[in-house]
Amino acid sequence: MSNEHLGRTLRRLRRLASLTQEELAERSDVSVDVIRQLEQQRKHSARLPTLHALANALGVELTTLLGDPPAVASTGETDGPRFVAVRRAITPVMWGPPPEPPGPDFSLDALRDRIADGWSQYHAAEFDALMKALPDLIAEARSATVVQSDDDRSAAFVALGKVLQLGGHLSVRMGKTDLALTGLERAIQAAEQSADPLLAPMIANSVAWTYQRQGRLDDALHVALHAAGTAEQSGHTNTADGLKVWGALTMSAATSAARAGDYDRAAAMMETAEKAAARVSKLPEGSDSRMVSVFSPSSVRIERVRLAVQYGHPEEALKLAKGMRLSKDTPPSWRTWLLLDVARAHTDTGDAAGAVKTLESLRRVAPEWMRHHTLAVAIVRDLWSLPNHPPGLRPLAEFLGVAA
Repeated sequence: MSNEHLGRTLRRLRRLASLTQEELAERSDVSVDVIRQLEQQRKHSARLPTLHALANALGVELTTLLGDPPAVASTGETDGPRFVAVRRAITPVMWGPPPEPPGPDFSLDALRDRIADGWSQYHAAEFDALMKALPDLIAEARSATVVQSDDDRSAAFVALGKVLQLGGHLSVRMGKTDLALTGLERAIQAAEQSADPLLAPMIANSVAWTYQRQGRLDDALHVALHAAGTAEQSGHTNTADGLKVWGALTMSAATSAARAGDYDRAAAMMETAEKAAARVSKLPEGSDSRMVSVFSPSSVRIERVRLAVQYGHPEEALKLAKGMRLSKDTPPSWRTWLLLDVARAHTDTGDAAGAVKTLESLRRVAPEWMRHHTLAVAIVRDLWSLPNHPPGLRPLAEFLGVAA
């Protein structure tokens, strides 16, 4: 998001929260004059601590205020043909023809593999490729649900639930949260027609995440806790896949609690989740790891770092991140987020040299992701405003277009 959009975003989020400028100033401890200047675009940027305080007061992530990194080209209702195809696949035309049974060359195993590959693309932030493939995947999964065999039909509804869940995630990344919720509701309906008891709670976690993106923190917390409690009461936490689903829901609940201002409750949830994550490797191998929730000691620790830095505990974030070894199943996107959060924690503690060193690592592993990430740019802009520039800052500033 360019700087001139900051004021419009701040005004929109403030109004969504039903706050006056004076009320936001009181909640954030940011002067009402600064808020007015930002909203009137007389001031086009602010230091990270100021933006952080405003985001917390509004109950949103800092990246929501800054503008999420662009996933794929999106311009509201005038989306390009590719996303129109995704929208049509998630919400097919009313009174349209029912799906026809798959042809003789159809393979449910092959469909499952392609959906799993789609999740891999999603976690690798390959959104353009995913958007191109998704409509056919959804159509093929719908077609598979009209087969005659009960077992095959149940398995097909699992595939349909997973691919609609994937469509929901992509829709969130496109900023289309209402479409995401529609797709996720249909995914849960598919899950209820399958024999997989973990699919509905997995999709419920996606619903909670989407509610978070809409600022519906109480709803997100309720959904995550309810689904986690149901999974635990049903005995699913005695399997590797079930424990992963429970863990992801618990981490989601912690995020909602932290964003609602209850950081202590969130930290306690995350500590519980991290202890439970150590059990995953001791349980029998589950299904394709690309098709279940991301939950391991590494993923929990990364989330703990994220919550600590987002909610004003940078020293704790750096302590949690120190010496961390990432497991092989940690998605690439989680690794890059960890580096960005550590850089931000260094910035918040005044360690400019540590921030630059971490940002240099981030540039090596994800240069294009970093170039377009609003938070990375904001961190470097903050460092560039310092009177004394640490070694290595100029190349980063030039790479991100911050250097004058």
